[in-house]
Amino acid sequence: MLSDPTRMRLLYALPQGESNVACLAEIVGAHPTTVSQHLSKLRLTNIVKASRQGTFMYYTVVDPTVNRVLSTLLGHLQPGGEEAAATSLPTAAAAPC
Repeated sequence: MLSDPTRMRLLYALPQGESNVACLAEIVGAHPTTVSQHLSKLRLTNIVKASRQGTFMYYTVVDPTVNRVLSTLLGHLQPGGEEAAATSLPTAAAAPC
């Protein structure tokens, strides 16, 4: 599940708070349909869960340690360690949603 960069960005953004597809699409810089497909795969593996509020689905990460795992993983892959990894992925605070 972590082999796709869009899924990694989604997983990194979701622990910041509950989000809908449109907001997540802005955060990760992808089309809403693409984001929806990735979220569907993440739901099938029980990494994220969804709740309906009116006509919108809001997504959250099931296990809060996902953010730590991603930071650690990216810290080993990038020069500069975990600090560089944390700054290379988007955060929900930076999103206009």
